[in-house]
Amino acid sequence: MRILGIDPGYATIGFGLVEAERAQVKMVTYGAITTPAGLPLSRRLYQIGTDMEDLIGQLKPDVISIEELFFNTNITTGIAVAHGRGVLLYAAEKCGVPLYEYTPGQVKLAVTGYGKAEKRQVMDMTKRLLKLKAVPRPDDAADALALALCHARSFTSRLPQTGNVKETI
Repeated sequence: MRILGIDPGYATIGFGLVEAERAQVKMVTYGAITTPAGLPLSRRLYQIGTDMEDLIGQLKPDVISIEELFFNTNITTGIAVAHGRGVLLYAAEKCGVPLYEYTPGQVKLAVTGYGKAEKRQVMDMTKRLLKLKAVPRPDDAADALALALCHARSFTSRLPQTGNVKETI
């Protein structure tokens, strides 16, 4: 299963693609989509949508794992990120790729075993689980890989062990 993790935003959108088969997960690629600061929000959103559709077409993921929004103290930034996230959801749907959403706590729990882990711990475990030499940069890409790992560890554990078992949800 090819899982594309996406860390939503409007200036920098992290992405990370992993291949997962049962308990084995390997990193395929990662990076970030960026938009110039001087552009109006509507133009940035258009660019995010176009770039994400192109990326999905190139990487051909089976599923997409994206972070649910968590509003901290800056509501203005949160609204712009929400706009960007909406465009990302639209692009996934337009490309016909199933989408799974995870809270930051779910990602932390899946990657570190502790739902209130610090960002540094999540990044270090992402590096270790994917057997990487360094923590991926930018941070948004590392977060996206953690999202992909979260889905791999959460979803693949529900796959039937034999062809005779039916999945029930």
